[in-house]
Amino acid sequence: MQMEPQDRLVRAEAFSPDERAAVYRVIETRRDVRDQFLPTPLPDDVIARLLAAAHSAPSVGFMQPWNFIVVRDEDRRRKVFEAFQRANEEAALMFEGAARDTYRSLKLEGIRKAPVSLCITCDPTRAGKVVLGRTHNPRMDAFSTVCAVQNLWLAARAEGVGVGWVSIFHEQDVKAVLGIPDHIEIIAWLCLGYVDQLYVEPELAVRGWRQRVPLDELVFADAWGIKQGA
Repeated sequence: MQMEPQDRLVRAEAFSPDERAAVYRVIETRRDVRDQFLPTPLPDDVIARLLAAAHSAPSVGFMQPWNFIVVRDEDRRRKVFEAFQRANEEAALMFEGAARDTYRSLKLEGIRKAPVSLCITCDPTRAGKVVLGRTHNPRMDAFSTVCAVQNLWLAARAEGVGVGWVSIFHEQDVKAVLGIPDHIEIIAWLCLGYVDQLYVEPELAVRGWRQRVPLDELVFADAWGIKQGA
């Protein structure tokens, strides 16, 4: 006998103080790892848990538009690193003066140092042409996939696994290496591996690239530009 929707409900209880503190600690201490990866292999069961966390992300219309390509092959990773290097030099030339020097000083070696890479993609055709919740914002499938990235990132922090998000490449270069169809969008190339140290603040803040904007400068009340308490 099929269960009715109301029979599938459970109590929405708050977490215990310790559980709640753990969730906020994961959020606050998550970092983008660029160079500090250890060569220790990631066990298959850890990767499976991280992928399960990603697959548990919310998605508009429950379309679940993501795919996950686990890349361990050295030759493919080398080719992606070469694509990154080409794009990274293009990026460096977009900055001037001290900013260019600082950019070039960043160690972006995750693709080569991390034992595993993960390419997360978005399939806009997964649920057909008309998708509940995407009718007026066609980018909701990509936004949903980003939720999967964040789920995996937070789960990785809880597992002691570092994650680095590589975004500096021409998409077609990586598609060619991995055989990704034209209609599929690459959302993230993630480098995964154990780390024994993390920055206490985001690395770009530590290195003086940018500082965190105070939250109260970003929160408005009821309409754009109205400060709370004004």
